[in-house]
Amino acid sequence: MIARVALWCLAVSSALTGLPAAFAPRSFYDGWPLGRGWVKLLPPYNEHLVTDVGGFYLAFALLFAWAALTPSRELVLPLCGVWSVAAVIHFVYHVTHLGGFGTGDAIAQTAALALVLALPLIAAAAVPRHPAPRAAPPR
Repeated sequence: MIARVALWCLAVSSALTGLPAAFAPRSFYDGWPLGRGWVKLLPPYNEHLVTDVGGFYLAFALLFAWAALTPSRELVLPLCGVWSVAAVIHFVYHVTHLGGFGTGDAIAQTAALALVLALPLIAAAAVPRHPAPRAAPPR
């Protein structure tokens, strides 16, 4: 149950980033997640890059949803592992580039990124070690 909740949270979080990045890249760049002030901290807009990032987030959203529906260790552990690699790199970048953020925004961003780091660890730790036994087919 805990693993499924964590996986669904990751699926929703990924979709909430992936959908606007993939299908409204300029709006995503200009206003996600903290509004227009964010843009001054980024390099120039690149539609291709933003759309590709959206596609990657949507792919992860699909995998997290699949894992939440069928939480096998064979799927959950590698999925959470590869997500964690990307999430750590993303987290480190953002916590080392907080200039330009107000205190509240810096804390909110850091907390949100830390949660996205914690959720796969929670899911991986909570996924059942052995699948539930299947009922024997009727004779």
